[in-house]
Amino acid sequence: MRTLGSREVYANSWMTVREDAVQRPDGSRGIYGVVDKPDYALIIPMADDGRMHLVEQYRYPLGLRRWEFPQGTAPDREDLEPAELAARELREETGLRAGRLVELGLLDVAPGLSSQRGRAFLATELTAGPPERELEEQDMRAAWFGRAEFEEMIRTGLVTDAQSIAAYALLLLHERTKG
Repeated sequence: MRTLGSREVYANSWMTVREDAVQRPDGSRGIYGVVDKPDYALIIPMADDGRMHLVEQYRYPLGLRRWEFPQGTAPDREDLEPAELAARELREETGLRAGRLVELGLLDVAPGLSSQRGRAFLATELTAGPPERELEEQDMRAAWFGRAEFEEMIRTGLVTDAQSIAAYALLLLHERTKG
């Protein structure tokens, strides 16, 4: 597919929406709407005993509170190195600092709609501190969960965040291949 032209339809501090005129391989023309957002980091904070730290917050587009792993982008669409962004998001949302961050893999949020990509990390050797939450995260809650409890939360629909579920799959693959 070839891009013939592009126009920005909307922009704010978190994203832009553009409409591209495209030419398909058969020569026909069309349009493609794209949401451009900066890359994000998702962190699975894991205690020495295997419990994982999740956050719960209100997700405005869904109108629901959801449990998920800490994740986010840098403010004002700033571009940070993935590990730096992961450490920042972990500290901001949970107050935790990781002595060790291991990249688990790459996640595409919605590749048919958005250019946003994310890196999933495992955070261990954790130390506690105060969270440094943004205004939108004021009502965020955080808690530790064992694996069986987390998996049950997925089964029963308490965890529906696709990135968190996919990152957990990356963690399981990481554990299976490391030893």
